[in-house]
Amino acid sequence: MPEFQILEMEKMQDGSPYTWWVGKANEKHYYWGGSGPGIQKCACGIERNCTDPKYYCNCDADYKQWRKDAGFLSYKDHLPVSQVVVGDTDRQGSEAKLSVGPLRCQGDRDYWNAASFPNPSSYLHFSTFQGETSADISFYFKTLIPRGVFLENLGNTDFIKLELKSATEVSFSFDVGNGPVEMVVRSPTPLNDDQWHRVTAERNVKQASLQVDRLPQQVRKAPTEGHTRLELYSQLFVGGAGGQQGFLGCIRSLRMNGVTLDLEERAKVTSGFKSGCSGHCTSYGANCENGGKCIEKYHGYSCDCSNTAYDGTFCNKDVGAFFEEGMWLRYNFQAPGMGTRDSGSRSENSPDPQNGAPDLAGEEIRFSFSTTKAPCILLYVSSFTTDFLAALVKPTGSLQIRYNLGGTREPYNIDVDHRSMANGQPHSVNITRRERTITLKLDHYPSVSYHLPSSSDTLFNSPKSLFLGKVIETGKIDQEIHTYNTPGFTGCLSRVQFNQIAPLKAALRQTNASAHVHIQGELVESNCGASPLTLSPMSSATDPWHLDHLDSASADFPYSPGQGQAIRNGVNRNSAIIGGVIAVVIFTILCTLVFLIRYMFRHKGTYHTNEAKGAESAESADAAIMNNDPNFTETIDESKKEWLI
Repeated sequence: MPEFQILEMEKMQDGSPYTWWVGKANEKHYYWGGSGPGIQKCACGIERNCTDPKYYCNCDADYKQWRKDAGFLSYKDHLPVSQVVVGDTDRQGSEAKLSVGPLRCQGDRDYWNAASFPNPSSYLHFSTFQGETSADISFYFKTLIPRGVFLENLGNTDFIKLELKSATEVSFSFDVGNGPVEMVVRSPTPLNDDQWHRVTAERNVKQASLQVDRLPQQVRKAPTEGHTRLELYSQLFVGGAGGQQGFLGCIRSLRMNGVTLDLEERAKVTSGFKSGCSGHCTSYGANCENGGKCIEKYHGYSCDCSNTAYDGTFCNKDVGAFFEEGMWLRYNFQAPGMGTRDSGSRSENSPDPQNGAPDLAGEEIRFSFSTTKAPCILLYVSSFTTDFLAALVKPTGSLQIRYNLGGTREPYNIDVDHRSMANGQPHSVNITRRERTITLKLDHYPSVSYHLPSSSDTLFNSPKSLFLGKVIETGKIDQEIHTYNTPGFTGCLSRVQFNQIAPLKAALRQTNASAHVHIQGELVESNCGASPLTLSPMSSATDPWHLDHLDSASADFPYSPGQGQAIRNGVNRNSAIIGGVIAVVIFTILCTLVFLIRYMFRHKGTYHTNEAKGAESAESADAAIMNNDPNFTETIDESKKEWLI
């Protein structure tokens, strides 16, 4: 759970906060550390001890002195924190400081204590189960076989056993001297689906019960007369033993009368076993983002990002680069060395249309960019025919998508005139085509569908190369494309993906596709074109940075609605003051050095300096007091909190 420290917060005139944070699923949240979901308050608002009792956060008081709100965010369904937006800081004398602590997770190791049973004859053994008058057993299993024994413990005539009797039946049987008793839970769907299922079995002197997942619990009353004590003598066997049909699959979190059996440690010392279990992707595969593939591993999982334009543990780190003027990148769809060797007509490594990429009935194109120069070419896909597609920034700064698939006299243009894209801010572009239907999503705006003319072809024939930044292609090029080609794109491109191809990543990372890439100029990796969050924009009536709310003298500095503090002319006032102080100090030191050198040469003496080094001390953050609100479904153990200063 991260800790927040917020200083200086305000609300708009309609009561909507200027400041919020973004969590899981890109959702905005207006509550802060010490508070909870749905409550637009800070910790002082919950405890009713804010600086100004009219407000629910200390920073809302808008005092000239610094005020602070701090606390922990512990509602896990909203974590992690991916962005914090702080507004209302463009007024004179209004400043904000913010710190977000790291996200730290603590879990129950016993919950994932697991073992894999590699064959039906394998088993683990433990000491005799002591469950004379009470037996409480729970565990998780997953398997692909329709039957097998989970566990068994024997006595002279008494016994207790849990098994998978069929693909849809789990059985709990025992004998305490009154004859065998069996209880069965039947599932409407197969249980051998390689998914985790939970089994809970209980037996005491009054009754016995069995439950699987959330299916109805089976309960049987104990007889009023007869034996009540379960007398066992053999070892407890987990998995099959004694020639029975054993269990093949994984078992984890096996608890018997409140004690977790250490399956992992026992598996380590038992021949043919491996501790841990595959299958984590079932529960956590969604953590692999942006098309990343979850790869099962013992004790965990990993995300394969090779077919995405992203990097990082969870395939959520943009791979981007800065393009200087005149730079370009070309990705050839045909692998090098597959061209014809007819030197009279084509070089050895030139693409050959006979061996080129197949015709495309659709494309999925995603990328992010930022630039201040217009016009320019962002992305261009050429072909061995006259077919092409392009994403351009027009001289007005607006975005244009251009398709030419043949069958029409002129290319089909999609002009997006929402606003200027050449404003230095990151913009996200997603283009999907299925035959004649093109769907475009730009930034936070809703997706819009367009349709190619009925006379247009539906196939992109013989794709040849993909260009970023500039088009360097032989043959005839569309005249307007040729005009936009000079001087070329200047700015950042990020997370570029064309179907399953990530050309920018192939250039910056050593991948199987790296041999397809050719670069002109020096490509420098940068995240400056990282895609923006998909958040709905503020309306002009409530946006404190909207041009209608600014005077002419302040309307030209860069801003991005929902992106935080705007800095006039890109320079912070504090930075200017610090720079001036540093300049004065340097000038004073230089003058002193000149005087000392002259003095030393005049008197032929020596001069020594002893400069004391000071120590910095960091001020501790106030401890956040978590409110024990009954509306919250989770209780956070004080020992599991993290503190950030």
